[in-house]
Amino acid sequence: MKILFSPSETKVSGGIVEYIDKKSFIFENLYEKRFEIINSYNNFIKNASNIELEKLFGTKKEDIIKKYQADIFSQDTMKAIERYTGVAYDYLKYELLKDDEKKYIDENTLIFSNLFGVLKADDKIPDYKLKQGETFDNLKIDKFYNENFSEALDEYLKDEDILDLRAGFYEKFYNIKKPYYTMKFIKDGKVVSHFAKAYRGEVLKLMAQNSIKNFDELLNMQIENLSIVEIIEKKLKKEIVYNIG
Repeated sequence: MKILFSPSETKVSGGIVEYIDKKSFIFENLYEKRFEIINSYNNFIKNASNIELEKLFGTKKEDIIKKYQADIFSQDTMKAIERYTGVAYDYLKYELLKDDEKKYIDENTLIFSNLFGVLKADDKIPDYKLKQGETFDNLKIDKFYNENFSEALDEYLKDEDILDLRAGFYEKFYNIKKPYYTMKFIKDGKVVSHFAKAYRGEVLKLMAQNSIKNFDELLNMQIENLSIVEIIEKKLKKEIVYNIG
């Protein structure tokens, strides 16, 4: 079973003295394509105006802008699953999981980054900053990764059950070509957004703790404070609708 997940704009600093190269990422044979985007980003942040950087990074704080202008190929790295923070990652609590549970996440979670494209959870990445929806050099990053990585992803996922927990923005990086499940969370009849992030993290944690291997096990997995209301089928997508409370 594979879980598709979103990144976070907030990240942990630091890491180990090991710089990014083709061995840092899933699909080593496509590293040259990935390098095109990373290198364009690296050149842009070194030469862009302050106004352009404020837009790209989503901040006007000079110290933060200066920090993220550093050469990305010379930055310490750590697992993507440990690099990202934010609500979903706070609820996942990866650092508190047992070794076998961490291994489950490392091996079965794909994170879709707006800079690096698809990442395996244990891929090594540096600290970086790129506001969701922003771009540089007029690149259509989502389209680039969709066109260049979809075939490899199709092959990688062909024998797997898929749970798509990505936020809508990251669906543009890869279109799933086979039946899959998603989740929606409602409270008092209304769809929730902030709590959806929390429950995505909670669901991923529970899947690791229960070593969920297929759709049947997923549907039978008990989640505290959640109950399945219905499952809505639309073409390839089956949406599990959960009620909170």
